[in-house]
Amino acid sequence: MNPFLYSINATLPIFLIILLGKILQKMGILTEGFTKSADSFVFYVALPVLLFQDLTVVSPGKGMNISFLFFCFFATLIFILVVWVGTELLMKKEEEKGAFIQASYRSSAALLGMAFIHNMYGNAGSSSFMILGAVPLFNIFAVIILTLKGKGDETPNIKGTLKQIATNPILIAIVLGLIFSFLPFHLPVFAQKGLTMIGNTATPLALLSIGASFQGTAAIQKIKPTLLATLIKLVGISAVCMPIAILLGFRNQELVATLIMCASPTTVSSYIMAAKTNNDKVLTASTIVLTTLLSSVTLTLWIFFLKTQNFI
Repeated sequence: MNPFLYSINATLPIFLIILLGKILQKMGILTEGFTKSADSFVFYVALPVLLFQDLTVVSPGKGMNISFLFFCFFATLIFILVVWVGTELLMKKEEEKGAFIQASYRSSAALLGMAFIHNMYGNAGSSSFMILGAVPLFNIFAVIILTLKGKGDETPNIKGTLKQIATNPILIAIVLGLIFSFLPFHLPVFAQKGLTMIGNTATPLALLSIGASFQGTAAIQKIKPTLLATLIKLVGISAVCMPIAILLGFRNQELVATLIMCASPTTVSSYIMAAKTNNDKVLTASTIVLTTLLSSVTLTLWIFFLKTQNFI
């Protein structure tokens, strides 16, 4: 499929569902009570199930590309820390820091990675190793950062913070998913299908909730951090990581997986986590909407460049 058409097909439905959520909210169909319940369901049930499944599809012992997996791990670790430190040093509004950091680095790697590569190459291939190397770090740091920043200027309670981190359903799902990925057997088919049905509700419910909760006036007031987070997410990180991946000799599926890891739009689950940890959900929602809207252009330009240079 034409890269531009694929990008449009991947991102436009997300934007349209967000718009539908706002329309249904204006019609009185989606109430504030619904969005709160939906946020809780996605955070405690659907999203953990989705992440568990994303990790269990990886078979670490079979044909693992160790060098690429370690590249994804360390690249992700470094750019998260750079964004975090830079935000702490340069951003003045403490209440926006947690949401800004998460929205700037956290990609839709698990949701888009396999589909994107499968569409281009006929199999999921290296996206599995990218997910194993990057997605746990995305979520672990999101939990830590949002937990620490969720109380604004208050001094965090270390014991309470550690308890929140240890009992976070996202991290529990990641740990269980990694354990299961190393086991020599799979869940029964009926269990896999049941989990798939639950996990499939995470994205549409989160999108509808974003649309219903989106505050246009408030979002305009946060346009500067939204634009900066979008620039970092879609251009900044990939502008550093992609040349390094090329110099290290990665090509084809590995480069596309790296691109998804670095330059795909801010994941929808960021909104749920920001909302449930008392961080700035307006800034998060604004960044999700803008990165989703613009990623069809930026991803297409990246793919066009890689293709013309015979890297993919």
